[in-house]
Amino acid sequence: MYARRRRKYFLMMGGCIVLFVSAWAVVRLWSMPVAIAMCVVAMVIPPVAAMVANRRGPEDRWWDDPSGDPESDEWWDELDGRKRH
Repeated sequence: MYARRRRKYFLMMGGCIVLFVSAWAVVRLWSMPVAIAMCVVAMVIPPVAAMVANRRGPEDRWWDDPSGDPESDEWWDELDGRKRH
């Protein structure tokens, strides 16, 4: 899952860079409002990319990781109905 999230993040950030560069290198020569609109769209992409990269899927079991405290881990395993081997 980590590789998939990382790939999505880099694709989105690559798209952001392409939008910025193409807006000011090419599109501004024909239409300044379109270039500005492209930059506004590119401005929204980084926060969305960060949310996508940090989102946990249902198969990411980060809450099941041991805490390091054997007594606490044993207590939580008992509550969950699991036994650690």
